[in-house]
Amino acid sequence: MSMLTTPEFWLALSQIMMINIVLSGDNAVVIALASRSLPPSQQKKAIIFGSIGAIVLRIVLTFFAVYLLSQPYLKLAGAALLLWIGVNLLKGEDGEEELEGHSNLAAAIKTIIVADLVMSLDNVIGVAAAAKGNVTLLVIGLAVSIPLIIYGSTVILKLMTRFPIIITIGAALLGWVAGEMAFSDPAIKTWTEAHHNLHLIAPAVGAILVVAVGKWLQSRSTADTVSGAA
Repeated sequence: MSMLTTPEFWLALSQIMMINIVLSGDNAVVIALASRSLPPSQQKKAIIFGSIGAIVLRIVLTFFAVYLLSQPYLKLAGAALLLWIGVNLLKGEDGEEELEGHSNLAAAIKTIIVADLVMSLDNVIGVAAAAKGNVTLLVIGLAVSIPLIIYGSTVILKLMTRFPIIITIGAALLGWVAGEMAFSDPAIKTWTEAHHNLHLIAPAVGAILVVAVGKWLQSRSTADTVSGAA
């Protein structure tokens, strides 16, 4: 308990909290996007359970962060998965499918956890470095991010209801993060260092790709529905 009285502890905890505040924006968007098609009674459950599950996985991942992120191709694989999630969130309208409520809820929670896990790959290094190997500090710092993410996703979810354009912006954000993640993969470090001036190209391409493919699939789905009804 003596460490709680040291300035180093509170400085490191402040650093971890700041990192999580900065990162909560992306995660809140994912949670809001994944739960937007659920009935209001299930949206809160998806937000709570999805957020807690994501935080638990992030804690586990942080313990192995230095090793994992030093491995080549991991970020490239994560970026591809994040692009896929972004496209499906943009084009999908799960609420219109003939699925029972608990199936939709489970799918939303799964999407939240997987997306948060993938997005955390590029960020947990900072948290691990701030904690300096202190497990207690690490767990406390990550735990305080739960209310930040839950509150942020609730606010964004309400805004999506009023302004549907936010859905497209959110999907583009996922593509942007995927592009940043891919560009920083150790497997292509030599190439990226030689072309550092292109560091904004990959995120932009990712954002455009998600929106373009998602909208195209969405239009195809709508056309199929119209033709089927006719």
